[in-house]
Amino acid sequence: QVQLVESGGDLVQPGGSLRLSCAASGFNSYSHGIGWFRQAPGKEREGVSCIGGRDSNTYYADSVKGRFTMSRDNANNTVYLQMDSLRPDAPAVYYCAAHGRADLYCSYFVQSYDYWGQGTQVTVSS
Repeated sequence: QVQLVESGGDLVQPGGSLRLSCAASGFNSYSHGIGWFRQAPGKEREGVSCIGGRDSNTYYADSVKGRFTMSRDNANNTVYLQMDSLRPDAPAVYYCAAHGRADLYCSYFVQSYDYWGQGTQVTVSS
């Protein structure tokens, strides 16, 4: 059974850091495109970062470029999103998602992902 479980969300002050984890099970996440998305109340889900299967490419939204880093721990079948210099945006739920089949690609197209985690809440506020 495929499962994605996010963790690491918290309340953090502006300028602070968080590391989100996405623990995958039921498939080898290294071979699949993985995306991180976030959704604030009343807004559409937006792509933050994604990585292609076999670490082919990593992409970042302009709003997070230079501050967020996506990485994998293949031994633990886990994907991370390191978030530094956090800004006081609206609270959002961060989700990880995975393509349903092994491929080298990723995108911010929500419909291209077959598996989603339950999300983890991130709030940046003083």
